[in-house]
Amino acid sequence: MRHSIRLRLILIVSLMMIMAIASIFIANIFLLPEFYSAEKISSMSGVYDEVSKICKNVDWSAVTDEEKGKIYDQLDSISDKRSVSIYIVQISASDEGSIANINYSYPAFTPRLREVTQGMLAKYVRAMYLGEKLDDSCEELLKSDQYAVYKVYDDRIDSNYIELTGQLPDGYWLYLRANYTGVTENANVSNRFLIYVGIVVTVISILLIFLIANRYTRPILRLARWAQEMRGLDFSSRYEEKRDDEIGVLAGSMNELSDKLEKTITELKGANIELQRDIEKRSEQEQMRQEFLSNVSHELKTPIALIQGYAEGLKENINDDPESRDFYCEVIVDEADKMNRMVKKLLSLNQIEFGEGQVRLEHFDLSELIGSVVAANDIMFKKKEVELKYYPEEAPLMVWGDPFMIEEVLTNYVSNALNHVKPLADGEQSIIEIKALKNGAKVRVSVFNTGDPIPEEDKDKIWTKFYKVDKARTREYGGNGIGLSIVKAVMEAHEQGFGVINYDNGVEFWFELDIK
Repeated sequence: MRHSIRLRLILIVSLMMIMAIASIFIANIFLLPEFYSAEKISSMSGVYDEVSKICKNVDWSAVTDEEKGKIYDQLDSISDKRSVSIYIVQISASDEGSIANINYSYPAFTPRLREVTQGMLAKYVRAMYLGEKLDDSCEELLKSDQYAVYKVYDDRIDSNYIELTGQLPDGYWLYLRANYTGVTENANVSNRFLIYVGIVVTVISILLIFLIANRYTRPILRLARWAQEMRGLDFSSRYEEKRDDEIGVLAGSMNELSDKLEKTITELKGANIELQRDIEKRSEQEQMRQEFLSNVSHELKTPIALIQGYAEGLKENINDDPESRDFYCEVIVDEADKMNRMVKKLLSLNQIEFGEGQVRLEHFDLSELIGSVVAANDIMFKKKEVELKYYPEEAPLMVWGDPFMIEEVLTNYVSNALNHVKPLADGEQSIIEIKALKNGAKVRVSVFNTGDPIPEEDKDKIWTKFYKVDKARTREYGGNGIGLSIVKAVMEAHEQGFGVINYDNGVEFWFELDIK
């Protein structure tokens, strides 16, 4: 398995072991010498402070042998504990400022020791107080008012030392020397030891982790395979191994879960199918009811207004001649009949939106239908003082579609244009233009009105039920935002194009129908 826990545990432990060993190895190489040097400098500074306290007010020329022995014991103890050689001397200078003589007060110097230390000490003293430059074998590590610390390479014995030279009270000088070469050798030995031990420990750790991981990953893999079977609704398997740890608890819980799921799913399968059907049916009925009521209230508004207008004309005796009264009555009867047919068709239209209704295709005269809609709205054009421009194609203009539904589309477009038409400027007349133009095998019908264009962000939303671009204006003329959603449902049921185009001077709504 590519990303198994066992492999990850082995890799993590191996990397941790290797990183730990590598970190110690690098620290030994790069940090240990510096750390050791810093510690040694600190230690030698402490020795300087301790020796200064011991030798304070000591007159080496007048001290008794007993007193000198006690001082030597203290200095020997410090030297042993701190692993540093201690030399206390008195330096006299010549008239020219050079060092004339060095008298050794501690320890008892052999001639050879005197020769070696005298040269080194004289060099440091001259560097500190006469300003002479040290040679390349000396590297200054620390310098204060009382003492200076150097790292020195002694070519006689091919070794490095850390040395301190400082002035004590009463004109005496302190010279400390500690071996520095040993730390490098110790680091190399330590690194070799770490490599050997690290390899052995890493191999042993990998083997142990492999064994431990196997013990815990095998039952987990069995549980995973069982869970996959449960995911496929196969509840026949059971985890039979008895364990007292967390895996055993998990297995027992999964056994219980499997039993309950098997029982519950069996019961739910039948109930879920029945419930789903009921929910879908209720939801569909409720939505259809709401849509139907909204559509009816919107679509009946125009014919009711026409009937009311012609009825009021009859009541007020606008035209006394019998012919006009008969015409008014015919319009009222015709619009009432349209309302009756409209109520029936609205239910079918509502079903069309849910894919249940069917479009009844007929070969009808589109010019006659447009003329009928224009005549029915003549009184509204006059009331709005709108200049109607209608240029029909030659009659008849035969197309395929559901005449009633297409009439609803055109009526909605005309009604929408009447509600939003505006003059382009003061003193000009509002214009509504209806066109029906052939375009190959199709006819495009468009209704244009002068007025404000539709905001670009609203062009796709106006086909949504109840959406209103200008709510205040919509309330003013009593709209409810249903008309264009009916247009969308009808044209989608006809599988024909429709849309809206903005112009600088107004808005054009259009739809298409097949000629063939």
